[in-house]
Amino acid sequence: MKTLDIVLPGLNEEGILASTVATLVDFMDTRMAAYDWRIIIADNGSTDSTPNIARQLAAEIDRVDYLRLEQRGRGRALKYAWGQSDAEVMVYMDMDLSTDLNALPALVAAVAEDGEDGYDVATGSRLKRGAEVIGRSPKREFISRCYSLIFRTMFFTGFLDAQCGFKAVNRRVAKQVLPLVEDTGWFLDSELLILCEKNGYRVFELPVRWVDDPDSRVRIFSTAYHDMRGLLRLRFGGLRRARQSLDRIER
Repeated sequence: MKTLDIVLPGLNEEGILASTVATLVDFMDTRMAAYDWRIIIADNGSTDSTPNIARQLAAEIDRVDYLRLEQRGRGRALKYAWGQSDAEVMVYMDMDLSTDLNALPALVAAVAEDGEDGYDVATGSRLKRGAEVIGRSPKREFISRCYSLIFRTMFFTGFLDAQCGFKAVNRRVAKQVLPLVEDTGWFLDSELLILCEKNGYRVFELPVRWVDDPDSRVRIFSTAYHDMRGLLRLRFGGLRRARQSLDRIER
């Protein structure tokens, strides 16, 4: 039985934390019983009652753990949680469960598979054929597709959607590639996928059903600016430095 850690990064999530964990626990019990799974709430600087709720959930549910970081940044929380984990497969998903959980078994299986059929990274996609996106504004859809075109043009990647908050990695990626990711915010997703694919790690892109969260805290234009800075950093030196570091690792 393979070990599986699922990380829920969160900031001020008092309104949805308990219901999200309850939904996820029920799904794992019924659909993912083939894995030795654990849910990790990674709180990065919440100032509401999120810490109290998370501690209570961890105390009441055996397979739920809680990590607290004082500094903010979704990427920082994810790097810390995955870095602490020794599971064979590690997943993260958005706290609002925007991605339909029915895609989770296929996401995990792609990374858990051994041999030539297995992948190092699996990512949900809202842009790949077969995906279903509900409630997304035309402005967000346009920006998402423009961003996809930009990073694919810059790095010739095979994947279309870098920023979907629904990813799985194996232990090798978590130990070898994740420490080289410099970003501590939203760009971590893009940086991790680009570093993996450009260094020979196998990436699997899975079309998903995704429902837009009208209460999303993602600031479109500031995030787009941050993403563009990240892409330029990778293009002009970052990718080369990561490749040199990975070349020194016996994979």
